[in-house]
Amino acid sequence: MKRIIIIGGGIAGLGAAYKVNRAASEGHEVEFILLEKDRRLGGKIQTEMVPDPSEKGRFIVDGGPDCFLTEKPACHRIAKLTGIFDEELPTDDTRRRTWILSRGKLHQMPDGVMMFAPTKFVPFATTGLFSWPGKIRMGMDLFIPPKKVVPGELNDETLERFVVRRMGRECLDRLAEPLVGGVHASDPKQMSLAATFPRLLEMEQNYGSLLKAFIAVRRKIEEMRRKYPAKRDEKPRTFFTSFVNGMQQITDAMADSAGREKMRTGVAVTSLHRAGNGEWIARLSDGSTVDGSAIILATESWAAEPLVRPHDAAIADALAAIPTSSSATVSIAFNEAEVGFDLNAFGVLCPLVEGRALMAATYSSTKWPGRAPKGKALLRGFVGGPHNQEILKRSDENLVQTVLSEFQEILGLNLFAKPLFSRVFRWHLGMPQYTLGHLDRIGLIEDRCGQIPGLALAGGSYRGVGVPNCIESGEQAVSKILGEWGIDLAEDHIEEKRYY
Repeated sequence: MKRIIIIGGGIAGLGAAYKVNRAASEGHEVEFILLEKDRRLGGKIQTEMVPDPSEKGRFIVDGGPDCFLTEKPACHRIAKLTGIFDEELPTDDTRRRTWILSRGKLHQMPDGVMMFAPTKFVPFATTGLFSWPGKIRMGMDLFIPPKKVVPGELNDETLERFVVRRMGRECLDRLAEPLVGGVHASDPKQMSLAATFPRLLEMEQNYGSLLKAFIAVRRKIEEMRRKYPAKRDEKPRTFFTSFVNGMQQITDAMADSAGREKMRTGVAVTSLHRAGNGEWIARLSDGSTVDGSAIILATESWAAEPLVRPHDAAIADALAAIPTSSSATVSIAFNEAEVGFDLNAFGVLCPLVEGRALMAATYSSTKWPGRAPKGKALLRGFVGGPHNQEILKRSDENLVQTVLSEFQEILGLNLFAKPLFSRVFRWHLGMPQYTLGHLDRIGLIEDRCGQIPGLALAGGSYRGVGVPNCIESGEQAVSKILGEWGIDLAEDHIEEKRYY
């Protein structure tokens, strides 16, 4: 029996554990043990059920990711396999609106905006989000030739340079940065487009213009909707998807299905050693050891670096070169009647140029049905990111007061609205920054790991920060190990097409 030691109990580690367990259920002589330093599994996916303090019912509070991209199949596939597919929850698109703070005022995002490109003329022309010079400059994208790319060289540049070159500074500051950079909590001046949104670079080369590209995409989507209209008995397909009981529902299902008895929490791995026979030995914080035939490091890159360094300094140096930033979410509940502003929206984006402490706010009880009891409102604020790490030195109480003040000044929250409760979730160095050169670093890591039998890395630090990306990263790490042992589980790709 070959054992895989999985270090890290977040979504990537659970994805790896689930795949090993499936291999075992198919008769292969493999097993796993998962080691997690925290007391709980799930990593940044954490959902808290908070009883309504005044009436019957409960609030469902997601501390980390509150959804995943619907178009990516990994979560759907896992949900189907673990029996929670019917628990998937679409957004309430009857109330879908997004506000953007611009020059101190809230403006509704114009209808037809895709990524940061307007695809409908009238909403774009009439919005107050941009000045007329800014609008004219964005329209010039139609006439700017695409960048010349040298054959054989990586086509990459920062988000800032790309957007300013094609659509101007105002588009970057007022739309692209909060929409694109904000999702990754990244600095547009450093963010590698090839590592985060390679499709944008491809669109420029294929269409010669981003406006032309996104207009073509919008027309294709509309054509597909006409050709394949949603059936009455089908759940609506929205851009984002969550789960009825919050995102932790999927990590709980994965842990239950893979086997919690093979998962140890509250214990950290302090070092890794390689025995003469090729076996790996993990020394733990409680003084004990665990041995196995392979290691999967499903942690942040900065946590993997010291464990890898004794075995390959080049991999460790590449891991150390991946920057990270910290962030926090602050969820606050209110009586809906006391809020004092229109809750008919998904949330608000605050561009960096506005100089606010708040990066963004989500109207959780609007966006997701069932997140709050009737007559109650649940709001979530985001703080931190690469430009405001200092704010995370404040106490939880101070962060709550800061977010409350921002809600009052930006959203128009009633000064007399009394919070029913608040929850602060901190994510220390939890967001990797895909800066220029990221793909070269990841290529080096993958190449050198390929030369070390029984070693694989997984997680959001490498090829995607979204929940589906992390699941697939854990699965691919298992595939690397099993492949070295002559075991192939190729049916995963069939399942992706079958389930969604």
